Amino acid sequence: MGKFELVFKQSVAKDLRSIPNKQVARILKRIESLIVVPRPTGIEKLSGQELYRIRQGVYRILYEIKGDGLVIIVVTIGHRRDVYRVG
Repeated sequence: MGKFELVFKQSVAKDLRSIPNKQVARILKRIESLIVVPRPTGIEKLSGQELYRIRQGVYRILYEIKGDGLVIIVVTIGHRRDVYRVG
């Protein structure tokens, strides 16, 4: 299987501003690992949505996989207490 392309929604930049720099580096490293293995062990598919969740410490990375174009779209990043809230 070929490498996937990473795409970030514009709102992800805003999400990252509220996270300490040390954690941002770890989160970005975790996201980069998705390029090679988009469904690593430890991910969960969110029920009722086409989103996947991967953990990095107390933060969660929600992303979508577009299989035909080999594209991973990072939708949101946030603290575990806030990331699943709608609205």
